[in-house]
Amino acid sequence: MARKLTLEFLKTEAGSGAVLGFAALSALVVANSPWSTSYFGWLKSEHVLQLGPLVLKMSISEWIKEGLMAVFFLVVGLEIKYEILRGDLSDPRKLATPVLAAAGGMIAPALVYLAFSSLMGGPHGGWPIPLATDIAFALAVFAVMARRLPSSLRVFLLTLAIVDDLGAIALIAALFSSGVSLQPLAAIVAVLVVGFFVARNRKIPAPFWVLGFGAVWYLTVLAGLSTSLTAVAFAAIVPVVDRRCDGQSPLQEAMHDLHPYVAFLVLPLFAFAKAGVSFAGLSLDQMLAPLVLGIALGLFIGKQVGVLGAAWLASAFRIGSKPTGATWLEVYGVSLLCGVGFTMSLFIGALAFPGAIDSPEQVEVKLGVLLGSLLSAIAGGAVLAVASRRRKILAEQAPDTASV
Repeated sequence: MARKLTLEFLKTEAGSGAVLGFAALSALVVANSPWSTSYFGWLKSEHVLQLGPLVLKMSISEWIKEGLMAVFFLVVGLEIKYEILRGDLSDPRKLATPVLAAAGGMIAPALVYLAFSSLMGGPHGGWPIPLATDIAFALAVFAVMARRLPSSLRVFLLTLAIVDDLGAIALIAALFSSGVSLQPLAAIVAVLVVGFFVARNRKIPAPFWVLGFGAVWYLTVLAGLSTSLTAVAFAAIVPVVDRRCDGQSPLQEAMHDLHPYVAFLVLPLFAFAKAGVSFAGLSLDQMLAPLVLGIALGLFIGKQVGVLGAAWLASAFRIGSKPTGATWLEVYGVSLLCGVGFTMSLFIGALAFPGAIDSPEQVEVKLGVLLGSLLSAIAGGAVLAVASRRRKILAEQAPDTASV
């Protein structure tokens, strides 16, 4: 069952990469077209949600970031819990290398960004932006370029990305949770505690979880917290134990039902809202600003150095080993793909530099993320294509060698 869910996850994520790419490209085209004013005006327009006495007013951009992306983080939390309890993360022997590689892939980009920022006088507050990996884009490139490579590389990339997501969520909690209102926060804790004890009853119907998540989400917005945090916390109380009636757990059911909507609707819509950057009036100085280059270098240089370096050290000191049947060239290709930050990097960038979607800082964040992610995707895809071609040639030569 664990392997089946992992394969379904990989298939959905890889397929959604093309939709994500189209959404990002569409945002860039629209932002630089005669419809750019309407595009940015639509994102800034405010809309009210009212359910009886409950009223919330946010812009379209905020609804996407705090509303739809909460569902994304709920699914991420469900997947992390499942992998820890039932999946690949449940085997400590398989964890060492990808976990250390994920840690290296977060430390090195931060160091690269801070070093470049100090050298060029850029803002230090952007260091968390290049730490994230966009699993959908990375798996999409891998699926296209690495068809002949061992499946252990896919599992390595998936596990690394899950640990990377967990680290990014921890950073969001530590860095972007100031100014919290205590009364709604206490109510959130109360709902989660009640949910934890109620969850022990296997007959709890699906509407309970929907209403519970809705309540936690609303209280989170009132508290001033990032909805990503409480979405993951709510995922932690969803039962992974199978129900007696149908042999399926609420967690598996939620993963199965929500994941396609997240992959093909939520993330592409977020990409369309956040990737749009107008090049009109951009000067060369702004395109090569310290924030832009710091993020790009953190993703492209820091990620590959951190992931590959940590994986090699884990193997050298026999703490772990490289993926079964893979070469170091192939691991290097995967390390490059980890620099495709995109969705998560844009999300963290919006938290690190809050303000209008077309503010100078947000424009520079988008440019840096797009540049670093594009370089990583191209370089990683090229390395994996070379490695895949090399395996094909060796496979074709094998029969001839055997006949001699």
